[in-house]
Parts: sequence; C-alpha cells; structure tokens
Amino acid sequence: MNPRIAIIGGGLSGLAAAAQLHLELPDADLTLLEASDRLGGVIDTERAGEFLVDHGADMFSINPPAAIELCRRLGVEQRLIEPQLEGRGARIACGTELVPLPEGFVLMRATQLWPMLTTPLLSIRGKLRFLLERFMPSIGGVRPSGGEKGPDNSLPPDESVAEFVRRRMGQEVLERIVAPLSAGIYTADVNRLSMQATMGPIAKMERNYGSLARATAARRRSGKDSVERSSAGARYSQFRAFRGGMIELISTLADSLPADTIRLSSPVESIRQSGTQWTVTVSGEPQTFDEVVVAVPPVAASHLIRPHAADAAEELEKIESASTAIVVLGARESEIQRDINTFGFVVPLTEGRRILAGSFASHKFAGRAPQGHVLMRVFVGGAMQPELLRLSDKQLVELVREELADLIGYHGEPELTRVVRWNDAMPQYHVGHRERVERIEQAMARVDGLSLMTNALHGVGIAPVIRQAGILAKAIAARWQESSHAPSRERA
Repeated sequence: MNPRIAIIGGGLSGLAAAAQLHLELPDADLTLLEASDRLGGVIDTERAGEFLVDHGADMFSINPPAAIELCRRLGVEQRLIEPQLEGRGARIACGTELVPLPEGFVLMRATQLWPMLTTPLLSIRGKLRFLLERFMPSIGGVRPSGGEKGPDNSLPPDESVAEFVRRRMGQEVLERIVAPLSAGIYTADVNRLSMQATMGPIAKMERNYGSLARATAARRRSGKDSVERSSAGARYSQFRAFRGGMIELISTLADSLPADTIRLSSPVESIRQSGTQWTVTVSGEPQTFDEVVVAVPPVAASHLIRPHAADAAEELEKIESASTAIVVLGARESEIQRDINTFGFVVPLTEGRRILAGSFASHKFAGRAPQGHVLMRVFVGGAMQPELLRLSDKQLVELVREELADLIGYHGEPELTRVVRWNDAMPQYHVGHRERVERIEQAMARVDGLSLMTNALHGVGIAPVIRQAGILAKAIAARWQESSHAPSRERA
C-alpha cells in the first residue's frame, strides 16, 4: 500500500517526521502543510554582510545520536563542523566577573572534586554543604537495579530541579551554578521544572547509587566519565553545526522529500475523521489522507485534535510555554576590554541582572563574524523575567549593551544589531510532566491514524525532537508494512 500521509507543520518537528517517514516508507504519498511562507519555525539563519546569525539554535548534540545519524542517512555529515578548540567552556556571572564553570561540572554533577573546592562561585559554607551530598538520604531508598518504572508500572516520584539540588547539594550550588545552567537550556523556573522530565539520568543515579558522589565514583571506575572529567570544554566535542548555519538542517530535510511534498502558506482549518480516512481542510479545500501527523505548537495542536482526542487536547493545553528574545550584537574585538575567551556565560537570577545568558557565537564556530569582530547573542526574558519582553527592540538593545559594559567591558557602537523574539516558543516541563505525557499518549493511542509530534512532550532540543520523529516514523511504517489494508486499532 502507498498511504497518503499529511504532516501539519513545517517546523523541525514536522520536517523531521516527514523526512524519516520518506526513508521508512519511500512509496508513501506525503504532503507537508505549513501555514506560513517559510519552513523551519524557530530555526533560521541570516547572512548580514560577513556576519552569519542563527536566529534560534546554533548547534545540536550528537547525544542522543538521532540528529547525527539522520545527517549520515541523508548524506550531509561532511557538511557539519565542530566547535573551535580555543575558548571551549562556559562561565558564570559573579558580580562583575565571568567566572569559569568548575572543571568537570556537568549540569548538576561534579566529576572532579578539587575544582568545586576551589571555585570562587561558592562560599566555604556552600562547599562544605556540597561535600555532604554523599551522606544525604535518597528519596524512596536505593534501587541498584532501578528501572524506569516500579513494580506497579508507575513512574518514579517527581520533584522540581530546585528541590532535588537543594536537598542533595544545598542552596548555594542551586542558586549559583545549577539554576543558571538549567535556565540557559530551558528558560525555566527551576522551582517548577521537572527533575524526571529534564534530568532523568541524574535522578536515576540517585535511585541506583544513593548519591551523585557514589554514582560518579562508579562511572569514573568504568571510564564512562572520561569526556566530562578531561576539561570544562571537552563536552563541546559532542556538538555539531552546519557551516552555513542551522538553516542548512532545515533545507537538508526539505530537499530530502519528493517534489511537491511541501505546501507553504497552507493553514489547516480542521481535520475530520471519515471512517478509516481523514479529511484535512486547507483554506476551505478538503483533502483526504490515510494518516495525519499534527506537528504544530501545543495550543494550535490542541485545537486540531480536540474533536478526536479531547483528553489529550486538554492535557496539551496545560503545558505552559515561555517567551524569550535574542539580542544579537556584532562588535569589534578592540572595543571589548575584558577577556572573553569562552563560548558563553550564564547569569544566576540572584545576581539581579536583566539577562539570562550570553553566547559568543563567533568563538564557537568559524565563519560567524569578519576578522577582528565578535558576534554575541544575549538572551532576555524567559519564565522568570517575562516583563522585560514588553520593552521595545531599541530598549532591549540598550539594556544588553549596559549589561555587557558591566560584565565584559564592551563600550563600542555595534556594527550589527538584531532582536529576535520567540513568543511562547519554549515548552515548560513542569513537575508531573511525564505523567501528563503518558495521559496524552494514551488518549492519542485510541484514535487510529492520528499522531502528535511536538517538542512539548519528549525534549526541546534538536536531537531529542529528531529522535522522537524517528520513533513516530517507524511506528507508522510498521503498521503499513504489516498490513495491506488500513491500519488496525492496535497502535505502536
């Protein structure tokens, strides 16, 4: 059979699903419907003179390996570049200084002890509390063979990232190291951010070993922490980007699809089930498909699926989203007075500053700025400072220039300025998120031929999204490959 499959949404979720559906079901008749006049969603790249500006993500992780593996399958791995060697690492704002992250620290786990004991980020009291982590009791006791679910098939109890770090390592490690690092990834409130949904492997270490210190010792003996321990910048070897910016990922996915698959400026008004088929109405025109993949943001997705999976739609609407602005400055190196030999920095909320983080994009990857210049991307807003996004673009630029003057001694007139706003673009994985995802997927499983693909469920990064799109593509392909007729009610 050659099923007709509609993919609604031309962002990364929809394109990754379409590309992998084409690989798994090469004879399927695919139609990708995008409401706007461009593909990529929050991923875009702009060439401004000799500056190359990514408007969203500027790299992706090779762990999980889904993204790099898809690049291999599509024959574009040779177009990928690694971060530059010099300047690898991140710093944390402390007063008017950018202090290096303790060597070997990974999100909320120290793979080396001495850097934690010598860092100026923590007071003596904070360091002593950190050392007590190995003696702190674990919630629910230790389960050396601890699987993902308990004997009753229930998920492990959830808590916030703040609660986990506070009870294991103390308030200082939370406020001065973990919270800003987490906010730099999720633009979230760590007091609401789900530990199980965002830092599941770390939570599992506590279940299996009783403490992160004992888990780290076991990983060191087995050699699993060799990359993390080698240096603060070694982990950047696990990232890749395209030479021409991340828009090349979008064009690669689009180019892998058969001609006439993609339809831009095609807003979907409704989807309706008709027996074993689906009618998708686009600009007043009904079209018939065997399968529909909804790959749009949560609010839009809930509107489309509500008539068919009301429970899933209701749960989807409860997933909040945060907004952010990226202020981009192209500056002369000579106008920056302090050392910025780093890939970027994060800012603890306790510092009272008006920025979340900064990235020196031209330090990370070659070809991002002309000789003698630096391309900086500074993040504002997020879940904790949404009021700042009410400022005008001009006000945001001035705000960022003031903060950079204080932190890195930048006092010049930028040659390039851009303000990129992403409203409600970052799903918030709050406590209880995984249970919500289970309820959504159970409700969707009761509807034949209708699937949901969104970064609001299983991960916000490029690699997790591509991984989930691959799982979805294989499940749809398996149903059609096992039967020469419409798929049965048994869902993968």
